[in-house]
Amino acid sequence: MQANKKKQILLVGNPNVGKSTVFNALCNKKQKTGNYAGVTVASHSGNYTHKNEDIEVIDLPGSYSVYPSSEDEAIFSKYLIDEQENYEGVVYILEALSLKRGLLLFQQIQDLGIPMILIVNQIDQAERRGITIDIQKFSDALGIKIIQTNAKEQIGINEVKDAVYNNEFVKTEKVSFETPNEHKDFIQKLVSQKGFDNEYKAWMSLSLGTNLEKIDPEMDQINSSDVKSLVPKRLQVQETVRRYQNVDKILDNVISKQPQFKELLTEKLDKVLVHKFWGYVVFLLILLVIFQSVFFLAEYPMNWIEELFSWLSAFTGEHLPEGPINSLISSGIVPGIGGIVVFAPQIGILLYFLYLLEDSGYMARVVFLMDRLLRPFGLNGKSIVPLVSGTACAIPAVISTRNIENVKERLLTILVTPFMTCSARLPVYSIIIGLIISEGSFLGIKYKALVLMGMYLLGFLVALFSAAILKRFIKDSGKTYLVMDLPAYKKPLFGYDLKMVLGKVWDFITGAGKIIFIVSIIIWVLSYFGPKQQPNESVASDVHLDHSYLAKMGKGIEPLIAPLGYDWKMGVGILTSFVAREVFVGTMSTLYSLEDDAPEVKVIDKMRRDVKPNGEKVFSFATGISVLLFYAFAMQCISTLAVVYRETKSWKWTGFQVAMMTGLAYFVSMIVYQILK
Repeated sequence: MQANKKKQILLVGNPNVGKSTVFNALCNKKQKTGNYAGVTVASHSGNYTHKNEDIEVIDLPGSYSVYPSSEDEAIFSKYLIDEQENYEGVVYILEALSLKRGLLLFQQIQDLGIPMILIVNQIDQAERRGITIDIQKFSDALGIKIIQTNAKEQIGINEVKDAVYNNEFVKTEKVSFETPNEHKDFIQKLVSQKGFDNEYKAWMSLSLGTNLEKIDPEMDQINSSDVKSLVPKRLQVQETVRRYQNVDKILDNVISKQPQFKELLTEKLDKVLVHKFWGYVVFLLILLVIFQSVFFLAEYPMNWIEELFSWLSAFTGEHLPEGPINSLISSGIVPGIGGIVVFAPQIGILLYFLYLLEDSGYMARVVFLMDRLLRPFGLNGKSIVPLVSGTACAIPAVISTRNIENVKERLLTILVTPFMTCSARLPVYSIIIGLIISEGSFLGIKYKALVLMGMYLLGFLVALFSAAILKRFIKDSGKTYLVMDLPAYKKPLFGYDLKMVLGKVWDFITGAGKIIFIVSIIIWVLSYFGPKQQPNESVASDVHLDHSYLAKMGKGIEPLIAPLGYDWKMGVGILTSFVAREVFVGTMSTLYSLEDDAPEVKVIDKMRRDVKPNGEKVFSFATGISVLLFYAFAMQCISTLAVVYRETKSWKWTGFQVAMMTGLAYFVSMIVYQILK
């Protein structure tokens, strides 16, 4: 049998051409995809085996040119150029509806002498719009074999694997870019002096500005006045204009369009969905439907999960031997993990709707729509991508700011994105809303759904308000404009998106479950033992919760949190949730299970009937609103802090963000509680 070989290839293309979908199809991965630009902002790697050959696939961030204008494009250019010795070739992906845009980068890579395989993705979308592409003529014009694919339907993927296996990468010797006459002599001298393989490599080096400062002024062959006349940005513009002229000639011969006698669905929908008034109305209505579904559709599976864990807690309590192990498992670990797992249906429903919106092409309209709204606050339309992504998790959302070119706008977006309501906050919101909001409805919409939508909108509004203030203190680095293509609407792949969501929900359960498991053990130990009760005892075990070490610690911070309306148990929950916000719910589940001997009673019912020593409800309306606002504003996620530091490379801005958000959370919660109580 032939020994396994290892081969590395790159997936390259413009944003939103289906790179991540091709990556998933090749490697059987579950990388997030979306029908708008900016989904992939860092390189991802995966592996597959084809005919006994191991292939490593590197999915690079989407880029429009080899000249980077943002950090994600800088990652792309650096890897493409600096790592040529490590990869076999590039699998370049063109989208059938945006051939002209994609061919600019294709020809740049081709002129660098990098071997390539060309994929034209989603030809079916072009045909629906009356666009016919003569693939044979196209292939002849570019001097490269073309593979047609529809990655989401797995069409053409095996042909791509065969082409990679057979090393059908084409390295074109002829350079398609013609150096402008006014620079030709200079470029030829530079090729001779610096040893470039061809004129385009010398041109690109100058266009990047990497060789201007390295040119020896004492060389007679190179006139210093020529060097001064070379402005990198002007060279890039010259190249772009010339390349598009060449691309137009190619496409004129390979593309034919049927006359459109009726307005396409995309144009009809866009008259409403990107309208300067109705666009926002439709967006709010869509959000309302999503939040109504979060409560309505999740109600039954949540009840089943609650009943399952209540039964499991009672079963272990009855059948395990009496003692510490029984208490740890039945009153500590099981209720703690159950308190998080129960919210998996709500998180899944929310993510599924977001994936469908992305897949359909609607989220690209939201980006466009939000640009005019975000501009006055110091942000641009691209900021909405991390802001919307923040509703799932702030960590990838902060990373996705790399596709924002303007340094100031990127920093502002990083600083305010954690205000967006992430999926980790959803369990906290859900349990508190369930405690303080009635089951009634308004015009058929549940009060709980309206409050939840209000929390999401509050996070967005506070993010905008914060950006408006911060923009006055951050130095501007120039004005920017949003330029983007709106993709055609597509029928979402419901099964594919469901598979992606189930993977994300499982990641949430396993990730949060590990944390809750550890936290539950720590909480149980601190609650099971207490200070000595008798003169001859050093440590008392199986003490009442109020006399435990945990209660002693909680009551120690109670004076600090009492102005917010919190008792010591809530204080412990807030402390543990600095690991991750959702840990608050797991902590409450564990604490109320330890305190109550009725495992069959739901945790939310135990919390609802809990009272303070003065007879006042622990979770009153005032306290509940205070908790909601605290978690809306507080920076309580160590992982987010780490990624903010990594992206800003500044302890100053990271520390400022923590102080700003935590201080705002404390004072707003305190003021609201004092007013409402």
